[in-house]
Amino acid sequence: MDTPPQASTRLTDLPAWKALWSHFTRAREWHMRALFEADEQRAERFTLEHQGLLLDYSKNRITGQTMTLLLQLAEQCGLRARIDAMFAGARINETEDRAAFHVALRSRGDTPMRVDGADVMPQVRAVLQRMARFAGAVRSGEWLGHTQQPITDIVNIGIGGSDLGSQMVCEALKAYAHPRLRMHFVSNVDSSQLKETLRQVHAQTTLFIVESKTFTTHETLTNAHTARDWFLHRAQDEAAIARHFVAVSTNAAAVAEFGIDPRNMFEFWDWVGGRFSLWSAIGLPIMLYLGERNFLALLDGAHAMDGHFRDAPFDANMPVVLALLGIWYINFFGAGSHVMAPYDQYLHRLPAFIQQLDMESNGKRTTRDGQLVDYETAPIIWGETGINGQHAFFQLLHQGTHVAPIDFIGSLDGHGSLPGHHEILMANMFAQAEAFMRGRNADEVALELAAQGVDAAAIRRMVPFRVFDGNRPSNTVLLERLDPYRLGALIALYEHKIFVQGSIWKIHSFDQWGVELGKQLAKTIHAELLAHRPPQAHDASTAQLIARYLAVNAQRRC
Repeated sequence: MDTPPQASTRLTDLPAWKALWSHFTRAREWHMRALFEADEQRAERFTLEHQGLLLDYSKNRITGQTMTLLLQLAEQCGLRARIDAMFAGARINETEDRAAFHVALRSRGDTPMRVDGADVMPQVRAVLQRMARFAGAVRSGEWLGHTQQPITDIVNIGIGGSDLGSQMVCEALKAYAHPRLRMHFVSNVDSSQLKETLRQVHAQTTLFIVESKTFTTHETLTNAHTARDWFLHRAQDEAAIARHFVAVSTNAAAVAEFGIDPRNMFEFWDWVGGRFSLWSAIGLPIMLYLGERNFLALLDGAHAMDGHFRDAPFDANMPVVLALLGIWYINFFGAGSHVMAPYDQYLHRLPAFIQQLDMESNGKRTTRDGQLVDYETAPIIWGETGINGQHAFFQLLHQGTHVAPIDFIGSLDGHGSLPGHHEILMANMFAQAEAFMRGRNADEVALELAAQGVDAAAIRRMVPFRVFDGNRPSNTVLLERLDPYRLGALIALYEHKIFVQGSIWKIHSFDQWGVELGKQLAKTIHAELLAHRPPQAHDASTAQLIARYLAVNAQRRC
């Protein structure tokens, strides 16, 4: 299927966009307290549920009319055609001339999924089966290291999409992990991360997974070769590499040159984007740690969300609604950032994962027809577990001048929690969402202080510092429980939200050309720091920094 035709109308010229600006002149004066008081059914009307996920978006500065106009914007932007194109395997990643077809990786039925007319599902199933056989052998103890001992530690060496997704899932689902296996993730070329990891493992019982699509990623290959040297120093046998190193890549020749048996290379395809790749062989660490059944449940949850996204009407479509709310705040209220606040320690890596997923996808300023945008695009994504955030950055969110929408994420099922803990956790989550919405006015502060016996003069002094307006928007996403299926659905929810926003902004969500210049310059400067080439032309600041580095490390190089 060819790339879908591009609408020539600029976003800011669309009737719905103009109607939203007119609507905003009234909406910016609304307070959510009043909206709740005026509509007893508000919470019910602005809540969606699907496959064990609940989205309550009632604590937003919206009315039914707001949502109607936002939905009209989605229609006028041709969102339906964009969704159909993605699910049809069209080359919607136009600047790299390839499909963005991660939905095929979690398709679990017999329906063909085609790219350029060819059904990719036989390849997807074949790799899944190879992953399952390998993971089963490692987990059962059938796969042994070179000294005939079972694997106890797995070190994943990758970066970006070859690190964040698998790491987040393994942390989130640690309760489902194999009791013998310990997972480690190394991404930073700063040697301290690898050094500290290697201190925790033994060569005889460690399996290294090197994840690099081209097997040329500088940071990953540097770490991989250092790990290889560490291993050979202890094993004293290059043949032993085949029992302790596997690869996820498309470059069989480079993998073989490294010393990895090509039979232990797990491939994926150019239509798998890095930050959307945990569903592919890049997710091998997940399958090793959690097992085939749980990995397939993760895929099934994502596939269920795919079907909901593809088929549900936009007004009942969770990814579409989340995306449109983001558009409302970014483009009309000028909210430049968005906070992820999971109230579950197992989800502590989710903000970092969503940060890459969103900012690398939609951090663009050029429309698909090559024009500069005249509106804001991706927000800055940041956050931390909510219970810690309350004692760190929530003060700014409550009383600061910066307005940032917040996604509260939690699981209802407290099974497995220590007695009394889960109730405190969820009470804080619900209370913070309510506090952000309600705020506290001067009369309420004065009454509270008076009830405490504070005299009138002190009350007058203290009131200004204790008032906060509230009216800060948030979404609440509740999982029935944190399990593989629902985590898969949650991740897919955010993937599709980001795709919707990119479609409305008319930008390319599946490339990342902005990181290329830094990579090119780093190669030049690296050669200079090693004294392999004379100093090149740099700005005065960069030249000064290079010279200072060379001066400090001159003795080490001798």
